This record gives sequence, C-alpha cells and structure tokens, in this order.
Amino acid sequence: MTRFFVIMFGLLLAHNTIIGQAKVSEIEGSEKVYFIGEDEKKYEKLVEKYKVMLFSVCNNDIDEAFDHWSTLMKDFEVFAEKNNVDVKGVKLWMNVFWAKTGTIDYIVFYPKPNSKNMNYESLKVLMTKFANQYQLPIKHTTGFSHYGSAVFPIMSRAVIGPEK
Repeated sequence: MTRFFVIMFGLLLAHNTIIGQAKVSEIEGSEKVYFIGEDEKKYEKLVEKYKVMLFSVCNNDIDEAFDHWSTLMKDFEVFAEKNNVDVKGVKLWMNVFWAKTGTIDYIVFYPKPNSKNMNYESLKVLMTKFANQYQLPIKHTTGFSHYGSAVFPIMSRAVIGPEK
C-alpha cells in the first residue's frame, strides 16, 4: 500500500510540475512589452528576427521614417490621455518590432535617467493595450523594427504640420 502512495505522489508531483512549467511558458511567450535588460535572450532573438529597419521599409527616406515614428509616439500619447495616464515628461529608449502587416509584435523600452518618475509597470500595461490595437499604415514582406527615443509631449513636423 505504501508503494502505491509513493507512486501516486510521484505522478501527482510530475503532473503539477509539467502543468506549472507550461503556464510559465505561456506567460513568458505572450509578453508583448517589457523592459530593455529584462530578458536579454528574448531581446537578442527579436533583434535577429526583425533585422529590417523602419528606415529601409520607408525606402531609405529619413523624413518618412521619422514621420511614422513621430506619429506612432503621438498616437501613443493620445491613447495614454484617453486612458487617464499622464506621460508628459516621460523620456524613453524604445525598440518597436512590427509584424509584416504593420501591427506591433513587441515593444521593449527603458526610462531615461532624466525621465519623469512614474509607475513604469503600469506604463507596460498601457503599452500592451496600445500595441494590441495599433496599426502602422505601412506593410513589408517581413517583420521590421526601429530603435529610437521618445520624449513626451511629442512635437514634430509629422504631428504639428510642415514648416511654413
């Protein structure tokens, strides 16, 4: 009888371990937004997978690439306002990874040292919501990315209009 309980306990322990590992994998695999340095192996894989840069997707037109980046940042700023999150004064390093359809696959970011102090975990949640609904107006044959800086509020030619 003792042998039966030892075998059952071992099977139960193995089952719980497998189920627990599967749940952890699901959570790690589904994380769309995280901090630079939080998961270096995943970040390195993203950089390798999304080799094509936004600049290249825009036919090496720096103005067009900058306009898309600025509009993305402005759209995020408006999204934050609609969700009652004040991002004015927030300064970030960001790397955005898009699917070939122009939807956001991942956002990796880190606050700059002189950024406004806020709850950056809640900013991750907000960015995840934004990434799930945002559509860049361009597409490409492969996924692509852009590494840049964001300083809120956004003021650029793409957002405020061309100079006169």
